[in-house]
Amino acid sequence: MIRRLIALAFWTFGRWKLVTEPAPKRPTILIGAPHTSNWDFVLMLAIAWSLGVEVHWLGKDSLFAGWRRPIMRGLGGIPVDRTDPSRIVAEVVDRVRADEVFGLVITPDGTRGGHTHWKSGFHRIAVQTGMPVTLGYVDSLTRTTGLGPTLEMTGDIAEDMDRIREFYADKHGIRPEKQITPRLREEDSAPGVCEGDPEPS
Repeated sequence: MIRRLIALAFWTFGRWKLVTEPAPKRPTILIGAPHTSNWDFVLMLAIAWSLGVEVHWLGKDSLFAGWRRPIMRGLGGIPVDRTDPSRIVAEVVDRVRADEVFGLVITPDGTRGGHTHWKSGFHRIAVQTGMPVTLGYVDSLTRTTGLGPTLEMTGDIAEDMDRIREFYADKHGIRPEKQITPRLREEDSAPGVCEGDPEPS
């Protein structure tokens, strides 16, 4: 209830408007894009708290050091050990089998400069776990944010990414100069199920 009230105050007094489809009723990979600013994290929490979505997100294990660990965990963070990415998939599968309803937030485009492609880990997790992909978005031109459609992944990279690109084609990040087109490196090579490590926030 407290989180819902905080989110209500955010939408009431803030500059952003929540325009969203209903939250999925099953575990889902929740893409956050275009992800060009750390303010996207605040918007993600406001969306989740408004819709009553239990969210988890991947973060570098250094973010969970010392006194920050309980805070990050409380906000849904899952520390990522980049030397053992398979553990992430195993943890997600365990949560699905436990009948948890949650959104695993992944930002495949990242916020750092120099990226030319999305990271493909979200697609690999979706295919391996059978979870759908929900398209969360921000659009700085209209000052709107929320959840878009929830898509089942076919395992065909080109087909899956074409549907994702169509949705994000008219969306603009908070810092549009850092925005990149949703495209995986695997699309530039052989077709098929993509591989790659999940990208922590």
